[in-house]
Amino acid sequence: MPVFAYKALQTDGRTIEGELEAGGRQEAMRLVSERQLRPIRLTEKGVGAGGASSSAVAPKSPAKSKESGKDSPKDARIANAPAMAQNLSFGSANKITPRILENFTRLLSSLLAAGVPLSRALVILIKEAATPAAAEKWKRIHTLVVDGLSLTEAMARSPETFPRVYVAMVEAGEAGGFLDVVLAQIADFQAREKEMKSKVMTAMLYPVILLIMALGVLIFLLVFFIPRFQVIFSGFGAQLPLITRMIVGTSEFLRSYGLFAVLAIAIGGFLLRTWFLSETGRRAWEGAILRAPVVGTLVAQYAMARFCRMLGTLLGAGVPLINCLNVARRSMGNQVLVDAVSNSIERVKEGRQLGSSLSDCRTLFSGSTLEMISVAEESGRLDQELVRVANVTENDLDRQLKTAVALAEPLMLFLIAGFIGVIFVGMVIPIFSLQDHIK
Repeated sequence: MPVFAYKALQTDGRTIEGELEAGGRQEAMRLVSERQLRPIRLTEKGVGAGGASSSAVAPKSPAKSKESGKDSPKDARIANAPAMAQNLSFGSANKITPRILENFTRLLSSLLAAGVPLSRALVILIKEAATPAAAEKWKRIHTLVVDGLSLTEAMARSPETFPRVYVAMVEAGEAGGFLDVVLAQIADFQAREKEMKSKVMTAMLYPVILLIMALGVLIFLLVFFIPRFQVIFSGFGAQLPLITRMIVGTSEFLRSYGLFAVLAIAIGGFLLRTWFLSETGRRAWEGAILRAPVVGTLVAQYAMARFCRMLGTLLGAGVPLINCLNVARRSMGNQVLVDAVSNSIERVKEGRQLGSSLSDCRTLFSGSTLEMISVAEESGRLDQELVRVANVTENDLDRQLKTAVALAEPLMLFLIAGFIGVIFVGMVIPIFSLQDHIK
């Protein structure tokens, strides 16, 4: 009979892995459900012994099953350790950059997977650190671990280096006994985040340059170019056209009160930033962004992709579902959406399915996404489906971003030409009527 390997959730929210023999996939799903388990993944491995009973195959513990699959990649990961350590040299000498943190995470995962004790692994990282700031930070972590703190507690003492989501994932890995796996997943997640941010920055670079050029040209025209025409207009002895009076008035205001305007904008920006950093201001700003016509949809899709990827990654690593949800919700970055998902987590704790529990978060999850999650729960492919949904959403966001940038470039050029054209016309109209004033 075929042998099926399964990963499932126990009634207490913890994951368990095992194997069983069944006549088909449906029968295997039924056997898993009879054990009071909720399947996450179910894959066919091959044909087992004919006389083996499906109930005779004992489930494996999560920690053992994870390590049993790590034998082959260990040597390769250790072989790559020196190269990864060399990459730590990139970045500022006085700051732990995202690249340094990513390489630290990946190298620590490789050392732990090879069986190196945590304290010794941290000592190796201290020696391999190429920047003084990195060496000092890893030494501080090592000292706290030697003093009896867990790695999670040690990292939580440095929130400027280790984000809350990072610490939460490490805590889940320590509790489940598969810290090396979780650290590798964190490094992969950091790499994807950096790639996504790089795409956004690259796409917005050209429109921002155009905007700065437009502002520079306008300021030059209003401050240095328009005053030369004012000398000519002052001798007309007649009222100037409305558009010309508006342009001249703007020029006079900038020349007289420009420095005060810049100072007022700087003070207003500082006060606004302080308000945004507060709890009330951040919630108000994040809620306003979500209500924006186009930007709100993109922000919600990006948060949903991060949530699904984090949740699928942690489930695949064997972290209990409730812990996965608590970590994944922190990764979204928008407190309004975090609160919405928190209500869904309470429903999962009550025993409801994940798909139906997330049904109230329509800002994040569309009907088709919820249906895919529900079907994945029933078929035992929840972790794989969540990662696939994240990949599809990120690809769609990439296409939308490219389209938006492609539309922004001609729009910026049109605005620049429009502003300059208005100033040109406003200055030329009085010159055309100069002969009438002379007569």
